[in-house]
Amino acid sequence: MSGEKEENSFTILRIYDEPEERKYKSEDSDISIQHGLKAQSQLDEVYDIPQWPIVSPAQQGSVYQKMSSPTPQQRAFQALDGSELKASWLSAGEPREDAEFGSSYLPGSRFGEVVVRPKTPHALLKVGRLHHGKRVCAIAISSSTHHVYTCGHGYIKVWDKSALHTWNKAPRAQLNFQDRRNCVLTCKLFPDEQSLITGGVSRTLTLWDLAPTPRIRAQLASTGPICYSLALSSNAQICLACFKGFVEIWDLQNQILIRKQEVPEYGSRCVDLIGNKFWTGGEDTRLYSWDLRSCQKLQQLSLHHEILSITHDPSEEWVLVGLRTSDIIILHSQRKEKFKASISKYVHHHNLKFASSGSYFVTTLGESIHCLAAPSLQRLFQAEESTEIMCCDVSSDSQYLVTGSKNCASVYQLLY
Repeated sequence: MSGEKEENSFTILRIYDEPEERKYKSEDSDISIQHGLKAQSQLDEVYDIPQWPIVSPAQQGSVYQKMSSPTPQQRAFQALDGSELKASWLSAGEPREDAEFGSSYLPGSRFGEVVVRPKTPHALLKVGRLHHGKRVCAIAISSSTHHVYTCGHGYIKVWDKSALHTWNKAPRAQLNFQDRRNCVLTCKLFPDEQSLITGGVSRTLTLWDLAPTPRIRAQLASTGPICYSLALSSNAQICLACFKGFVEIWDLQNQILIRKQEVPEYGSRCVDLIGNKFWTGGEDTRLYSWDLRSCQKLQQLSLHHEILSITHDPSEEWVLVGLRTSDIIILHSQRKEKFKASISKYVHHHNLKFASSGSYFVTTLGESIHCLAAPSLQRLFQAEESTEIMCCDVSSDSQYLVTGSKNCASVYQLLY
């Protein structure tokens, strides 16, 4: 009964498409463009749903009430009494080269104030394919060098920028494991893009120095046979490694194991970390949050479906959870706010990846790619691949999206 109450307490959000949106299936033999919205139209519309007023309609008076006719989705957000899902998904700080200026009534801004709205892609161009040779289980892109790292059974392949716009180019390097039975299931690129950590079917976590040429810096002896998921702190000093029934907490700076924390055996396939709190989830359909310092369980939510992925937005304020039913759960990292958006598709792999600007995220569901604006959940574009997508990554400069599948990786250029 308690689980049903938790489920019913989610505010339901709608992923919506523009009437003029067109979808094209991506053929392996051709370079294809996935057409979405026109750039100017997208910039005008992306923040319309939901649109959060600075004060409530009652405070603005009857004139405001007559002028505004919010949708049910807008009303749900407005009912949160000022603590809505809002400007934390907007880019903060100094204007960037990939941002556009506009005078608009956006969350957190005063009327008529000039605000910065990060660009969001409106289309996708398939520009290349990287032949890994075996199943690509994990992938990372370094935007500083535009190197791609495809990971799987027996080795990691390194691709330079010249390979991204080709279909048959050889990798720059192949990093072979001593034990060819080892398999990388998960990897995390450090914020400075100079290091990579990998885990998987091996009793070690491997730290790699990537420049000037990739080499092993250290191997950290794990206490479990299979690492399913990794999470890094924002300063890359702490790493969490998720195993069946426990999470290892590592001090990467000193390369020591801080603690081995027990978690539910079937609730430990995914892990994510924000500050002094981390989340785990898996087959038991429950999402758990934990205090990193005290080891205490802080929260438990019954989501009724297997959890396949957990990630957070760049502001570290919102946590996204991908379910086997393709639903996306959106939780605030500190407050008791939770939402659910549904795509209604049963999948074996559900990947979530935020753009560094926080203005959009990519989710791969089975063989399909969806790019959604944040926080409006407008679908910017959709693409289809011919095989199931195992993993994906978006470069921090938001130029490339790379997906990993059966024996290769597909390279897409994001168009703005």
